[in-house]
Amino acid sequence: MRVPILIPNIFNYPFTYETSLNLKLGDYVEVPFGKSKAIGVVWDEFEKNKNKNYAIKQVIKKFEIPSLNKNTIKFLNWFSEYNMVPKGMALKLVLLSSKVVEELPKKNYENFNHKIKIQKFKLTLEQKENLKKMNFSNQKFRVHVLQGVTGSGKTIVYFEALRKILSNGFQGLILLPEIGLTGQFEKKFIEFFGFRAAIWHSGITKKNREIIWSGILNQKINVVIGARSSLFLPFKNLGLIIVDEEHDQSYKQDEGIIYNARDMAISRALFENIPINLVTAVPSVETYDNIKKGKYTSSKLHKRYKNASLPNYEIINLNKIKLEPQSWISKKIIEKVNFHLKNKDQVLFFLNRRGFSPHALCKKCLKSFSCPNCSINLVYHKNKQILLCHYCGYKSQLVRKCSANQMCDFIFCGPGVERIYEEIKKRFPLKKILIFSSDTMNKKNSTDILKKIVNNEIQILVGTQLISKGFHFPNLNCIVVVDIDLTSQGHDLRGTEKNLQLYHQLAGRAGRAGKPAIVYFQTYNLNTNMITDITNSNPDIFLEKELELRRSNNLPPFQRFISLIVTGSDEKKVEKDSIKFKNFIEKFIDGKVLGPVNAPIFRLKRKFRVRLLVRGKKSLNVQNSLTKIISKFKFSSGIKLTVDVDPINFN
Repeated sequence: MRVPILIPNIFNYPFTYETSLNLKLGDYVEVPFGKSKAIGVVWDEFEKNKNKNYAIKQVIKKFEIPSLNKNTIKFLNWFSEYNMVPKGMALKLVLLSSKVVEELPKKNYENFNHKIKIQKFKLTLEQKENLKKMNFSNQKFRVHVLQGVTGSGKTIVYFEALRKILSNGFQGLILLPEIGLTGQFEKKFIEFFGFRAAIWHSGITKKNREIIWSGILNQKINVVIGARSSLFLPFKNLGLIIVDEEHDQSYKQDEGIIYNARDMAISRALFENIPINLVTAVPSVETYDNIKKGKYTSSKLHKRYKNASLPNYEIINLNKIKLEPQSWISKKIIEKVNFHLKNKDQVLFFLNRRGFSPHALCKKCLKSFSCPNCSINLVYHKNKQILLCHYCGYKSQLVRKCSANQMCDFIFCGPGVERIYEEIKKRFPLKKILIFSSDTMNKKNSTDILKKIVNNEIQILVGTQLISKGFHFPNLNCIVVVDIDLTSQGHDLRGTEKNLQLYHQLAGRAGRAGKPAIVYFQTYNLNTNMITDITNSNPDIFLEKELELRRSNNLPPFQRFISLIVTGSDEKKVEKDSIKFKNFIEKFIDGKVLGPVNAPIFRLKRKFRVRLLVRGKKSLNVQNSLTKIISKFKFSSGIKLTVDVDPINFN
C-alpha cells in the first residue's frame, strides 16, 4: 500500500512511501529520508507530480500514539496556504523539534489531575448576563467577543464558560500575549478550578514540553495556558479556545514562520467546529469591524468588579511649567505624587522605553553611538554599564576616542526608564522604587517581586508597557505618563489604535480596589484630541472613527496587505533584485505592488532590507497568485525573501 507522508521540513507536499502497516490519516510514523530517518505524519493527499521516476521506500514504523486529528490536518493545510508557508513547516509547529513522544508513565501527569472543585465564586448579575450571551448550549463554531472595562472581572466570566466545557469532557486552551509573567494568572486559575493547568511557552524545559505534548495527545491534560505556539498542540478533544487581550500585538509572530496567533486561533476553531472567545477591554479594529458586520457576537461588562470606579484623568501642560535642566518630571507632578504617597497609594511612572537613554552623543565630535549591524542608535543601559542594540543584541562599552585622538565626552539625549528611576530616586530618597520592564522582570525572582508590589512594600514603580498586561496591583492609584508625545510619533498606520489600547490597559491598572485613582499625562502637545480619544470611557467612538479612516484609504481590514521584504548583505544586489522582482511579479498577481522602498530600519542584523507591499482584495487569490509566481523567480545568491501576510509592524 502506498501512503503520503508529510515531513516537518521546507517541503510543500508529502512524499510517497510503501507500507504493509495498517496506517490511517494522521498516524505518526518513522521513515527513511535521504541518508537518515525522519518523523512524519500520514497526510490527506499524495504529491501532485507523479511523473517522477524514483524508488519508493518503506515506512520503518508506526508510533503507537493517537493520530493527529483530521480537522487539525485541514487547519494546517489552510494555515500553509494563507501564510504562504510550506506545509512541512506548518507541521513542524505541531511536532517537538520534529519528534514525537509516546505515552509516559502516569506519574508524569499527576500535577494536572483534572478535578474541578465546588465553585465559591459568585458572578454579578452583569457577569451572568454576559455568560448567557456566550451561547454554550450550541457547541459549534462561533466567535464571541467579551469586551469589558479593565477590572470588570472578564477572567471570571470566561473561567465559568470554560468550566462548563470541561465538565462535558472537552479540553480547553487559553492564549495569553505575555506568558513570561503568568504567576498571578496561574494562581487565579488554581483558585477558581482547584487544579493546575499546563503552562506552555518557549521557556519551559524539554522534559515539561514532552510531558505536556504527550498529555494533550492522550487527554491526560485538559487545559493549556499558553503563548502563540500552544495553538499548534495536538489536542484530541478541544472544546473551547479563549484569546485573552485579543488586541495585543504580541500575538503576531514576526520571525521564522510568520503568523498572527489570534487570527489562526479563530481559524483553528472553525476547522475544529468549536466556539472561541476573544477577550479585551478595547477590541482591535479588525475585531470591531467583524462585530459590526455581524460575523462575531459580542457582550460587554460596563462596571468594574465591586463597582470600583475608573480612574480620572488630568493633563499637565508642559508649555506652562518649565522643567529643570536634565529633568523629565515637572514640579506639579511631584506635588501630586506626594499627595498620593501620603494616602498610602502606590505610584507608577510610565515611559515605554527601556534603558537609560536612547542616544549617547559626544559633545566634541558630535557622533552618537550606532549599532554596527543595524541602522539604529545603541541604547545606553546604565545599570549594566553597556550600550545595547534592542534589535540584534550587540553590546558595546561607553568608551571611544574622538577624531582628534582625545576621549569622547558623552551627553545623553532623551530618557529611558533607568533615567526616570534615577531622577525619582533623588526626589523620593526614602521610598522603595522598582523598575518594571522586560530587563528586570524576566527573572526567577519576578514572582517574589510581584508579591512585594501587591503587598505595597514597593511604593513607586517605573514601568514600560509590560506593566499594562493584565496585572492586578490593588494599591496602585496614581499613574504618571511621563511623555505621551513620544508614543504619538512614528510611521505606523496602526499607531493610534495601539496607543488607544495601551493607555486603556495602562489606566486599568489603577483604582482596582475601589479607591479614587488618577492618571496624569505630561505633554507639550496642545492638541488634546488624542488624549481625549484615549481616555474616553467608550472606546467604540474612536474605533468607529478609525474604521471610517481605514475605509476611505483602503487600508486593513478593508484590503489585504502582504509585505515582501528582500534582504541581503550586499546593498546593491538587494536593490537590483527587489526592482527585478517587482517587475517580474506585478503582472501575474491578483493585487497591486507598491515599492520597492528602503525599510525604515534599512540595515538589521548586518542585512540590508528593502520592502514591497502587495495590496489586494481579502481572498486567498492574492496569496495563491503570489505563491505561484514567487516560486518561478530566482534571486541572486545571498538574497532572501521574507513574506508577512497581514503585517502589523512596518520597521
